[in-house]
Amino acid sequence: MSEKMKMQSAGMVKKNLEIIQEFFPACITENISENGEIKKGIDFDILKQFLSSGIIEGTESFGFSWVGKKQAIIDANSPIRKTLRPQLTKSLDWDNTENIYIEGDNLEALKLLQESYLEGIKLIYIDPPYNTGNDFIYNDSFKVSTDDYEAEAGIIDEDGNRMAINSESSGRFHSKWCSMMFSRLLLSRNLLSKDGVIFISIDDNEVEHLKMICNEVFGKQNFEGHIHWRRRHNQPNDKTKMIGIVTEHILVYAKDSSYLKQTGVGKLDLTAKFTNSDNDPKGSWASKPWKTGSGQSGSRYTILTPSGKLLDEEWMGDESTYKQYLAEGRIYFPKNGDGMPRKKYYQSEREDEGQCANNWWPHEQFGHNQAANNCMTDLFGVKNIFSNPKPVELMRAIIKVANVNDGDIVLDFFSGSGSTAHALMKLNSEDNGHRKYILVQVPEKCAEKSEAYKNGYMDICGIGQERLRRAGEKIKTDTGAGIDYGFRVFSVDSANMKDVYYTPAEINQNLLAMLESNIKEDRSGLDLLFGCLLEWGLPLSLHYISENIDGYTIHTYGEGNLDLVACFDENIPENIIKTIAKRKPRRVVFRDSSFSGSPAKINVGGIFKFLSPDTSVKVI
Repeated sequence: MSEKMKMQSAGMVKKNLEIIQEFFPACITENISENGEIKKGIDFDILKQFLSSGIIEGTESFGFSWVGKKQAIIDANSPIRKTLRPQLTKSLDWDNTENIYIEGDNLEALKLLQESYLEGIKLIYIDPPYNTGNDFIYNDSFKVSTDDYEAEAGIIDEDGNRMAINSESSGRFHSKWCSMMFSRLLLSRNLLSKDGVIFISIDDNEVEHLKMICNEVFGKQNFEGHIHWRRRHNQPNDKTKMIGIVTEHILVYAKDSSYLKQTGVGKLDLTAKFTNSDNDPKGSWASKPWKTGSGQSGSRYTILTPSGKLLDEEWMGDESTYKQYLAEGRIYFPKNGDGMPRKKYYQSEREDEGQCANNWWPHEQFGHNQAANNCMTDLFGVKNIFSNPKPVELMRAIIKVANVNDGDIVLDFFSGSGSTAHALMKLNSEDNGHRKYILVQVPEKCAEKSEAYKNGYMDICGIGQERLRRAGEKIKTDTGAGIDYGFRVFSVDSANMKDVYYTPAEINQNLLAMLESNIKEDRSGLDLLFGCLLEWGLPLSLHYISENIDGYTIHTYGEGNLDLVACFDENIPENIIKTIAKRKPRRVVFRDSSFSGSPAKINVGGIFKFLSPDTSVKVI
């Protein structure tokens, strides 16, 4: 029967709810009616908070809400006067790599990446602090455009630390941790591509709270699974504990679960054993019973074994299917032709399909803590350089399940020792792939008594970057793969521009103050270039060259070196401006003090309007 036409205009409430759910899933509520129907609504207080720069009045309590939740939304939404400064001496193969390593607070880094990598990340993996009572928690407060901004929102406190211990004695023990995670997850969702996924490692202390937070940020409908990974390979023997902890949790959410299913989920390596005992021309195979199992129904008919035995059973497929498989050589009789029939499945076919992941990840297949520690010892030649890094096997599996392919980007903004990038390089070496990574790590200082400090590593970033160098060298030596082993290092720093303010009296006394450059003296042309990239939303990994033309430095960046062209020298002559304009770049930028006055700036606009009318011209 055909569906009856409604003969009325479309109701917009449902459509509007869908729009809000797409952009602000944390604001969607679900209630069950008396007849059991789930009805969606909007938490207008939370929606107003997302659209406000100040805290909206209302009570907060721990649970789906907690003390500080509204402030966490403000922390996520507030702008910051920060930039990313290139660190060439710390980088490896700067000119040829597309991998990024960022030193600095990850909330600030996530904000700085919003324009350049909006919906551009295929996989986010994070292993955040587990809130055990001694973990460092980031202190977030982002008040901008004030004289005391750096003291309020900078990278150090009065003791020189960016982070504070979230101890059990704090009345806001769980709330502080939840706020720290909530603000970062809100920003990370923006970066995920439509088919992107996020994997988050966590222990028992906060797993239920983290899941509630993720349900809000990503939407309950996008929950993909809760993986239990056995991190310990041995049996714990602690008389003080009734239940020993041998597993960690990994929560998995999609950006858009329904779209992810359409585009395809990733698969794991096959674990079945394949052989070819009968020299089957189709290659190695394994088999499974053709007889139905207990509780299963099938088709009943008689099968004659090669040994002459008649078998009257219920089988997995009908008789015509069985005869087709028999003719194709897909039916195998063990025990020299006297056993129950089994259906072959070939290794070549299963390799194309892959193996579906489940929610139990044993240490034999996915690695364990001790093996990960041993990996670091092998790389550095010293024990205990870094405590309990994640195994490469675990990270490699996550990258595969997330279906990260050539050109895709993986982001890890609690990157620690760099296991994620190590695994990505290993996977690239296996299939000559071109997956890319962005790592973010706060430069937390190593304790002076630690093995890392004794071996010359002042902070965690130094350990992570050295691991990438050593892991890349080992993979290259072992495999000879010609993949991208490099990385560009950037540091989160204060803005390139000074906060220059003049009173009307000061301006009247010194009109030249209006023309003074407000670019900080310690900033190079490369600093300024990459600051412009962030504002224009260009990736940090594109090709870059610097040219000297008649004594002036020309920076060219991006596809065909034409995405952005910049010159930050003083008093740029007309012939240099014409040289740049004739290249017809998409964007060009100069510094305000590059010209002697407003007539010169007007002339620049005229030159580009004549020679390259489609170029966007800006000054800083």
